[in-house]
Amino acid sequence: MPTHVARLGAASLAAMLLAPVAQAQGTPAAEPDKAAELATLKAELAAQRELVDRLMRELQAQRAKIDRIEEKRDAARPVLADNLELPPRVDDLLLSEQRGTGGQNGGGQNPQQAPAQNTAPKTAQNNNAPNNGRPPSTPGPVVPGPAPAQVSTASRIQNNQKDQRPPEVAPLFEAPGVLTPRGKYILEPALQFGYSSSNRVALVGYTVIPALLIGLVDVREVKRNTFTGSLTGRTGLNNRMEVEVKVPYVYRSDATVSREIFTGTAVERVFDTSGKALGDVEIAGRYQLNNGGPDKAYYIGGLRYKSTTGKDPFEVVTDCQTRCIGENVTGTGLPLSLPTGSGFHSLQGSLTWLFPSDPAVFFGNLSYLHNFKRSNVQRLVRNGIREPLGELAPGAIIGFNFGMGLALNDKASLSLGYDHSTVARMKQNGRTVPGSVRTQLGTLLLGYSYRFNEKRSLSVAVGAGVTRDTPDVSLTIRMPLSF
Repeated sequence: MPTHVARLGAASLAAMLLAPVAQAQGTPAAEPDKAAELATLKAELAAQRELVDRLMRELQAQRAKIDRIEEKRDAARPVLADNLELPPRVDDLLLSEQRGTGGQNGGGQNPQQAPAQNTAPKTAQNNNAPNNGRPPSTPGPVVPGPAPAQVSTASRIQNNQKDQRPPEVAPLFEAPGVLTPRGKYILEPALQFGYSSSNRVALVGYTVIPALLIGLVDVREVKRNTFTGSLTGRTGLNNRMEVEVKVPYVYRSDATVSREIFTGTAVERVFDTSGKALGDVEIAGRYQLNNGGPDKAYYIGGLRYKSTTGKDPFEVVTDCQTRCIGENVTGTGLPLSLPTGSGFHSLQGSLTWLFPSDPAVFFGNLSYLHNFKRSNVQRLVRNGIREPLGELAPGAIIGFNFGMGLALNDKASLSLGYDHSTVARMKQNGRTVPGSVRTQLGTLLLGYSYRFNEKRSLSVAVGAGVTRDTPDVSLTIRMPLSF
């Protein structure tokens, strides 16, 4: 294409140079040469006009092809067109290159134009030579390459799409901070271990004076080990919303060291019990409320439902003969096998925020969990006897957490955080259960994440309880796989 433009310019230049010569030579002997030169120029002009027509037809064909490609690209592009800067049309760039001043006014030189400018004097010289009236040979169609403006614009589009998503941090809590894009699937196997120990001292008797106790002292030490293996699947309905299903399998083991009450013996008794079964299946959905960006917070709303697929705590046999509360209580009151579920349907709403501040990311969460009450609850004791409990309403749970994530490099990240939950009192038949108190659960968390590639990563989180009712230590290992 630049070669044809150079030829067209050379023909015009030749016409301008020959005009004064023709005027200066007024003798009849110069008229045959003048006529031959004019015929040659007319032939060249006709050839150039034919070349321009051919180029215009090629441009129209290329433009129609580009329109079809852009229609397919727009159909496959995610719906984020509100904040995207579309690249310039390829045919417009091509037209600016074909025009005589298109490349020069741009302030820079296209690498494809350099050979044409170097061969321009040679082409003009060849146009001035006679060619026996034959039109000059025309080259094949021009195939434009990717313009630098297009590459930079595509990069800006990708960066704009990436800026609309929250930055990734090492996960510490149950709800992830980054949503799954549309069309992708995340399969996350995880293993969680928790250990807790507690001591209970109960004085059964009465005091004559403050320094003298008449009665028995009930001392119990409980050690609990819990292993939870889970498989979580997530997928994005669009670039702002994802759904999740979590299926856990729970194994629990408790050991209670105590002295048998009401006997006055000094021999310690160890009561071991365990249980393993499917846990409570959970279904969750999360939605990104805003776009966010650098120095702008991202807000994500979530809703989680927990079922009662696990083993019900009221269906396991309790170590009591006829009843575990009230008068004539016999037995330890401990379950002979441990449950793997809570026994209550629950619904939790949450709001997560992430604030990127290079090189760190600050994040936090507020949540409220409501447990639905149950009526006509009966506890199973020995000999197949059921003890009626009436209506039970577990207390709601208000939780919050916060932390900071720091990217060590392009593959590793580190997170620090704190999680706190307040559990309200439990009610039975509309009244607060005696001995039920508001419980505070606080945990310090440290997390580490390493990304092996775009489809596989490994995350480890360690928690340490800071309140007496919280598990002493918890360890969670996750390996999300992307498809």
